[in-house]
Amino acid sequence: MSETATGQDTATRTDAATGTPSGEHAELLKALAKQRHFLRFTTRDLTDEQAGLRTTASELCLGGLIKHVTSAERMWTRFIAEGPSAMPDFTALTEEDRAHWADMFRMLPGETLAGVLAEYAEVARATEELVAGLPSLDVTRPLPKAPWFGEDTHWSARQVLLHIIGETAQHAGHADIIRESLDGAKTMG
Repeated sequence: MSETATGQDTATRTDAATGTPSGEHAELLKALAKQRHFLRFTTRDLTDEQAGLRTTASELCLGGLIKHVTSAERMWTRFIAEGPSAMPDFTALTEEDRAHWADMFRMLPGETLAGVLAEYAEVARATEELVAGLPSLDVTRPLPKAPWFGEDTHWSARQVLLHIIGETAQHAGHADIIRESLDGAKTMG
């Protein structure tokens, strides 16, 4: 087995024969893939119009949820790679920033469900590539300024991946409720 300078066993990170993630890297990616599947599955057989419909008191729609999860995953994986500079200073958002943020939760004119799903697939591919290349999930970075993070908080790549998994699962649940309200279809059951 080979080890990095920090003693990290790289044999548990990737399979030498296939170059695919193994060990904890693979387990986290597998958990994320499962939640992504549930989220994507809620959009099966929908039109672009249906993907943009609000079916509950919430502002959320299925296409918008996928756009939001895509954007959040992209931002968090950039954080793993680049650190806090990859994220905004959440304490200094402008009205334009807030409007852009709101647009990530809805289907905009000209957007298609197929396009939203394709972008999500591309972000998923990039995440898997990034995680496969990480020598360790223990490297930490300081979180950006935000009222919900607290002062001087650091997250490891592991914590970020767990956050992405949790957020994807939470929004898959939202999507299931929206889809059932739309036409009675369920992800499970």
